[in-house]
Amino acid sequence: MSPRAGLDRVVVVDAAAALADEEGFDDLSLARLAKRLGVRKPSLYNHVAGLGGIRRELALKGLRDLGQVLSSASTGRDGEAGLFSLAEAYRAFVKEHPGLYAATVMSYRIYAPDDPELGTAEGEVLQTVVSILASCGIRDEEAVHAARGLRAVAHGFATLEAAGGFGMPTDVEESFRRLVRTFVTGLRSRAAEREH
Repeated sequence: MSPRAGLDRVVVVDAAAALADEEGFDDLSLARLAKRLGVRKPSLYNHVAGLGGIRRELALKGLRDLGQVLSSASTGRDGEAGLFSLAEAYRAFVKEHPGLYAATVMSYRIYAPDDPELGTAEGEVLQTVVSILASCGIRDEEAVHAARGLRAVAHGFATLEAAGGFGMPTDVEESFRRLVRTFVTGLRSRAAEREH
């Protein structure tokens, strides 16, 4: 195999993202990636720091892409409409990019707390959610709890959905709307309790 013209870090990471989406993030390997790109495995080291480097780059790309999706979904929206839009956008991202999304699930604070790029990317995702929550009157520590809850709602539903977990013929879209509505109602109730 001869070196492929035009191969750079972006091309390698994009190919890794596509491969992870097709075959799963946990099954990603340098051998499969090299084969997809038509290069020898050692050639990948010119662009990324091995499998660990690929996984880090996928986490960064996944956080940035998710951040852009959520930012677009929240533009011009606030309050409950913004929360519904964020939840639906998050759910869609999980389903459309399962491997890339899987790279983002563990917080960088756990495995790379000193990585400023990952910190910035994760912070931007959180800031988008926190801004919508602030428009609902939810701030500070309450916003952290609410952001975790919204993430869990969208992640859990989308993960089950993608795995074929909803086999009954009842409308899945309606189930998701009801779940998010219940979550939002709970947030409103909590906010009202704090005001009294």
